[in-house]
Amino acid sequence: MNRRQIVADTNVFVSALRSQFGASYKLFSLIEKDIYKLNMSVPLALEYEAVAKRMIGEISLSEEEIDNILDFVISNSNRWEIYYLWRPQLKDAGDDMLLELAVTANCNYIVTYNVADFKGIDNFGIQAVTPKEFLKLAGEL
Repeated sequence: MNRRQIVADTNVFVSALRSQFGASYKLFSLIEKDIYKLNMSVPLALEYEAVAKRMIGEISLSEEEIDNILDFVISNSNRWEIYYLWRPQLKDAGDDMLLELAVTANCNYIVTYNVADFKGIDNFGIQAVTPKEFLKLAGEL
């Protein structure tokens, strides 16, 4: 089976850490299955880490538990170096890093809760979808 290639926005990772009942959590819980392959870059991994660790005290995870989750997610991802920047493409400059990773990794989807912020990425052959929409596309909901 040809796995779907995705990039998951930081807001999806954060949502998965906040609750084990939503689509984001389900998406990350399927990371080892033959459903999709997550793609990661150093800047995205650092953003995941920074945002997650700022949430300590708001969520029921310790710094060590967050480190373990990040290690698991990164070790189960395709890792990429970004050599070509497509900036500026999106209205939020912070989202350009996701587009650059998705283009480099030849991804099908950027999974995000801010779909409207990714207007125009279809020019790159990439769709922006919510976690719930992606899970439906993948036959998991």
